[in-house]
Amino acid sequence: MEFPGGPRLQAAHFEPSRVPVEVARYGTRAHSLPVGAPGKVGILELDFAVRGTDSAARTEVVHHYQKSPLQIMRPLYYDEYRPDMPYVYVMTAGGGILHNDRQRMDLAFGPGTSAHVTTQAHTKVYRMESGYATSLVNLAIADGAYVEYLPDPVIPYIDARFYQRTAVTLDPGATLVAGETVYAGRLSRGERHAYSAYAGDFEVRRPDGSVVAVDRMRLVPREGRAGGPAVMHGRDVMSSLYVFSPLVGAAEIADALHRAASDVITGGNGAERFGVSILPGDVGAWLRFVGDDTVLSAALHRAATSAVHELLTGRPAPVIRK
Repeated sequence: MEFPGGPRLQAAHFEPSRVPVEVARYGTRAHSLPVGAPGKVGILELDFAVRGTDSAARTEVVHHYQKSPLQIMRPLYYDEYRPDMPYVYVMTAGGGILHNDRQRMDLAFGPGTSAHVTTQAHTKVYRMESGYATSLVNLAIADGAYVEYLPDPVIPYIDARFYQRTAVTLDPGATLVAGETVYAGRLSRGERHAYSAYAGDFEVRRPDGSVVAVDRMRLVPREGRAGGPAVMHGRDVMSSLYVFSPLVGAAEIADALHRAASDVITGGNGAERFGVSILPGDVGAWLRFVGDDTVLSAALHRAATSAVHELLTGRPAPVIRK
């Protein structure tokens, strides 16, 4: 299908090459606005590079393209221990994701850059009477770069159908700390696992295309439950944190994650579960948490990311302003 507006607004650019059948079966029939209609395609491109020399050097955004509903605010430099590191907030002008929405982000981090990318708020995937929505996130991370990609949780509403793919090209000399969290629904309204389908792919490859790690999630609720015990099952929250880095050993990263999570879980209600494993090839470690307490989940995520930040940078992590 051809859409006006240049190459970025052609279906080949923003449509996934493959959509899991759990989501794709809902088709693209339009209940109201079809795919490609004004406001239905959000595009964001950011390139980061080091500018300046010696003590004055810092990472800056050197290329910026945005198309609503995706946009960013001006990068902030509020970490007193890392004044060279920008904190970038991704926002959506529409307040959430609707049926037949398509989003694509391309973030490129040049050699030696450092950056933290997050979202302004939780991502809400609204009720859908037709079609489905997708989000493509492409991260290209060059040698010596240090990147934290930590968006807020995704909340799929009743009857939502959503597919999200995060594809990372990671240089062996680069570091990535990435997180993903999904809620069972609008928990304050008693809405749990009432969405139609939620699918997620997290893929990390080297520049030559070789696979580093792949994590796939397919949630299709039945009777208020989704996935097995290692996924969400009947829980309200599932959170994952992936750490890839050559700066310290994988076992040391895993130990830091385990200590941070254990300290938080000690104050839980007993319904929480977490696990930490070393990634294939000793390239890093990852943590997965499932539970029913969103406040405790946020505390665990914050503790784990802070512990890793301090381990890898030698500096305490700042409090992220939201």
